[in-house]
Amino acid sequence: MAAATQAAAGTNADTDAAVIRASLADPDRFAQIYDRYAAMLYRYAYQRVGPGIADDVVAEAFLAAFRGRASYDLDRQDARPWLFGILTREVAAHQRREQARYRAMARSAHETVQDSPADRVAARVVADAARGPLADALAGLAPRDRDVLLLVAWGQLSYDEVAGALNIPAGTVGSRLSRARRQVRKALSKFDPSLTMGENDEI
Repeated sequence: MAAATQAAAGTNADTDAAVIRASLADPDRFAQIYDRYAAMLYRYAYQRVGPGIADDVVAEAFLAAFRGRASYDLDRQDARPWLFGILTREVAAHQRREQARYRAMARSAHETVQDSPADRVAARVVADAARGPLADALAGLAPRDRDVLLLVAWGQLSYDEVAGALNIPAGTVGSRLSRARRQVRKALSKFDPSLTMGENDEI
């Protein structure tokens, strides 16, 4: 029983919330949050804004997270939605760059990918997204709808996690996601009816 209690305590002490709490007294502890999620956030930023500024966007997001850690809701054990929310705001600051990326992807069926480990990890998903019609459809979405769609499809967040990331009701997540998927299906059908998606399909 004691061993189980100790194991549980060790697990609780290692949650994101516990690490963030500890970082308030020992700022160096926040590096654990970076180590856990930097690669995940980089892959997402890479897909949205490209390799040119993905590193900068992720760095800015983690800096904002570090500076704002005192306001983190410690009842939320998983920091991913919080971090993705911050990253989404940083991406929004580069919205023009993101749309230009989609337009460029729409003009080219293939994109040269830098040969780094992080790039290779992202290459498969980026290659899928580089299909011209899909990239063009993403560029045409309203930013708030695109955020929800890509947090679900590329960020792998649940509806509730997206709601937490963007500070919107879960019902709003559902309606924005449905609208985004409907618009993407409509845009794809203009190019090739075989590219249309089902209501629950991801991009």
